Amino acid sequence: MKLKVGVMFGGESVEHEISIISAAQAMAAIDRDKYEVYPIYITKDRLFYSGDVLFDMDIYKDLKALEKKATQVTFYRKGNGVVMSNINRGLFAKETNIDVAVLVMHGTNGEDGALQGYLETLKLPYSGSDVIASAVGQDKVIMKHILENSGLPLTRWFWLYSNDFTKDKDMYVEKAKDLGFPVIIKPACLGSSIGITTAHNEDEFVSAIKESSQYDRKLVVEKMVRELKEVNASVLGNATKHKVSVLEEVYKADNEDILSFDKKYTAGNGKMGAKGGNTKGSGASKGMASTARIIPANISDAATTYITQLASDTFKALGSSGVCRIDFMIDGESNDIYVNEINSIPGSLAFYLWEKSGVNFTELMDTLIKLAIDRKRDQEKMIFSYDTNVLSGFKSDSFGNKKR
Repeated sequence: MKLKVGVMFGGESVEHEISIISAAQAMAAIDRDKYEVYPIYITKDRLFYSGDVLFDMDIYKDLKALEKKATQVTFYRKGNGVVMSNINRGLFAKETNIDVAVLVMHGTNGEDGALQGYLETLKLPYSGSDVIASAVGQDKVIMKHILENSGLPLTRWFWLYSNDFTKDKDMYVEKAKDLGFPVIIKPACLGSSIGITTAHNEDEFVSAIKESSQYDRKLVVEKMVRELKEVNASVLGNATKHKVSVLEEVYKADNEDILSFDKKYTAGNGKMGAKGGNTKGSGASKGMASTARIIPANISDAATTYITQLASDTFKALGSSGVCRIDFMIDGESNDIYVNEINSIPGSLAFYLWEKSGVNFTELMDTLIKLAIDRKRDQEKMIFSYDTNVLSGFKSDSFGNKKR
């Protein structure tokens, strides 16, 4: 019997559309001889929809029409499993057991532990990092504190709440000056280069804080690496057993301070594989795979070995699992190497790095599903509660309740 896999994507994040592209790529790569695939689209209003119509990428061009053609669903436990059911349950309501969820969510309420917590409550196995690791990976401030505490190399940085900036602007301007301009300002809990700004002087810094504050109330300020070379690695597995992919060097034009959202995602986009497709990542719409890159990265063997070890150490320190992408910065002047950030559910699931590492997209999806099921089995061996009789000594009036 085939396992029933629900692929969850969309969400209210500003990375909503990127999630759709990544999910289409993932669904096209899943082996249909082994799994039944159910697309589960989460709207920007946090409503869940399913149905074969969601395999067609054209449906996402008109989200109002999508909600009329797809079926709104809900989830609940039934016996030892999880059921997906039509929200408008009538005499002929359709129910489908879901065995495992593959999460292809980017950003807020999808990659940050919120959805993972919901699935933990349902006891539904899911791919990727658990609640804590997902939350930590999404919040750059907490992530940096953990990495710093673990002795991993970071560029100089500080963080602030945007409302504190309005109260004590001069103090934060001085902190930025202490780092030394230019600096980069990032929303703490977003990805895909959204909301990231740069500042080369005090006036630009004040404007950049206002710009980034539109996306998050918590902000990170980092010393910019001037002669920057960006190198990424993907890690696949769990904290105790994992492997690191070949490294990539991301191309950035000489006049760019950061790699923009458009440069990451919009090059070469077209149609994706539809229902039943098994493209192994060959769809015309490349998503994150469209970014200009060099694989393997054009760096020394020593730097490759060092970054590979840093990727493993970062993955372990954050308690990550599934497939992640970890981004690094190399200072072209000093050759210093810094950990930049982790992407717990990377765009396109970093399949392009694993294909270059001898793992095709179908094998990658198979591994993610197995990791999800293995983690659930491990959890079932752990003790989370005790059978006790604590309440036997309490009476109804113990809490001040009066008998009627």
